[in-house]
Amino acid sequence: MNRLNLLIGTFVLVAGLVSCSTNMTKIERTPNTEELLLKMKKMPEKGIMFGHHDDPVYGIGWDGDLNRSDVKSVCGDYPAVMAFDLGHIELGKSTNLDNVSFDRIKNEILAQHQRGGIISLSWHLNSPVTGKDSWDVSDTTVVASVLSGGVNHEKFLGWLDKVADFMNSLVMPDGAKVPILFRPWHEHTGSWFWWGKNLCTTQQYKDLWRLTHNRLQEKGVRNVLYAYSTGSEPKDTAEYLERYPGDDVIDLLGFDTYQMDRQQYIENMERSLTILTAVGKAHDKPIAVTETGYEAIPDSTWWTETLLPIISKYPISYVLVWRNAREKEGHYYAPYPGQVSAGDFVKFYQSPKTLFLTDLKNLKF
Repeated sequence: MNRLNLLIGTFVLVAGLVSCSTNMTKIERTPNTEELLLKMKKMPEKGIMFGHHDDPVYGIGWDGDLNRSDVKSVCGDYPAVMAFDLGHIELGKSTNLDNVSFDRIKNEILAQHQRGGIISLSWHLNSPVTGKDSWDVSDTTVVASVLSGGVNHEKFLGWLDKVADFMNSLVMPDGAKVPILFRPWHEHTGSWFWWGKNLCTTQQYKDLWRLTHNRLQEKGVRNVLYAYSTGSEPKDTAEYLERYPGDDVIDLLGFDTYQMDRQQYIENMERSLTILTAVGKAHDKPIAVTETGYEAIPDSTWWTETLLPIISKYPISYVLVWRNAREKEGHYYAPYPGQVSAGDFVKFYQSPKTLFLTDLKNLKF
């Protein structure tokens, strides 16, 4: 009788362990993706990487040139981090929302990785309900519609599969996949995107993140680190983490903010970076300023007298400024030759606190 009870108890215990293990999300990454995560955590010991969105595909007065970059034209070096956007990949289009071909984006990702740089991808996808862009906030049911049981769930899974196909296509000649920082569902603490704070519940937003993460895992995506990126709205750590989907989903923490008024910008940056530093330490996650900048950079010393003094005080892995639009006059965030802040940007580049592409080649971790 005792042996029988022991056998039954053992069977129940093993069955319970199997059941628990099948309900847990097992995170698998390629070796170089694990290496990237470790580098991001240790990067603040070396300096702060500089990043620029769409850096090598267009700039002020040029479009599509090869081996060109406004940043490189000013300081002689590429950014350490280059960012691109996957918007419209969900629609099966050959070009993204900023009219850059996905083939070109793929080639630039491979080139940046080959040079020793880092790549971040955002995703300004259209609304699956209205068919309009990410900024269409006319319908508050969009997030609910793509979750399990929603009317657009199957459509959305197809959209995620297109993202997965792109991630899985980023393969170097030796067969290794390029590690990527993926930053969807950003600035959700505001309400200007269809996944924003007033457009879905806290739980719906978390479920959107988990659905995205798990579907890409199911499709064999092992070369992605996931970045959670708020705006500057949170006033404390509790607000920052209000819609946080979990440590098993997120790998990097960030926030986005831009300068309009200088004093307000400084206050937003200081508060957000203080929050981010605390949360990063508590959750053992690297942190970054995932988007920032001053449109048209009219301040000739902005780089060394506004941006650098702030970011130098915090353990961030990188700071990234937005794109230099070739189709919208005055919409640029990095200097180009002759721009009023170009000379100051060279000083920013020369600072021992900032890291550009050449610096990364010489780092040892």
